[in-house]
Amino acid sequence: MSLDGATGTVRTAAVEVFGERVEQAAGYVELLATHGVERGLIGPREVERLWERHVLNSAVIGEQIPSGARVVDVGSGAGLPGVPLAIARPDLDIVLVEPMARRIDWLAEVAENLELPITIVRGRAEERSVREQLSGADVVTARAVAPLARLAGWCLPLVRPEGRLVALKGASAAEEISRDRDAVRKAGGAEPQVAECGKAVLEVPSTVVLIRRLPPKPNRPRGRRS
Repeated sequence: MSLDGATGTVRTAAVEVFGERVEQAAGYVELLATHGVERGLIGPREVERLWERHVLNSAVIGEQIPSGARVVDVGSGAGLPGVPLAIARPDLDIVLVEPMARRIDWLAEVAENLELPITIVRGRAEERSVREQLSGADVVTARAVAPLARLAGWCLPLVRPEGRLVALKGASAAEEISRDRDAVRKAGGAEPQVAECGKAVLEVPSTVVLIRRLPPKPNRPRGRRS
């Protein structure tokens, strides 16, 4: 599963997205294809499409992340999208959040093997301790974690006012927005927007839902009682 074995289209896209760090990305793909499958983090049927469906698909959402941003990746699992983002965008300060111990061990091994300066936190986004530790992020990312309503409730409290949630959603994006718009607003989010990432390099662009966190409403002064 090295880059040498990839199709010409994938190879071109990988070089475009990862630049001089493309071999580092290939190392991550190799880890997913071997140890990731052995440990149940990636299904065997996904091996042939790791580049397109998982790694490139994750990395291109960097188009929606400003330079130097502090990014919290919620429910990182096998490291998606956080690890590809860390490889493609070394300017980002990335924190991976994952509740399962075996996945935490995997993420630590990936970070060590690939020499990635990422932070790994065990916990859930909705836990008070995690919110206290990680709130104020410029961007929170998530991929295949939960429906939009729950995702907004978990993730928006970690986002600073005027920061954003960038959720990889695929074909369900518009449907989830229509269904969960009120829940997003209740969680402190602005009107969700759909965007496509990687249109210039991927045959199938990544579809994301973008939700800006609204600033808190000012407290209304109470009138004096007569």
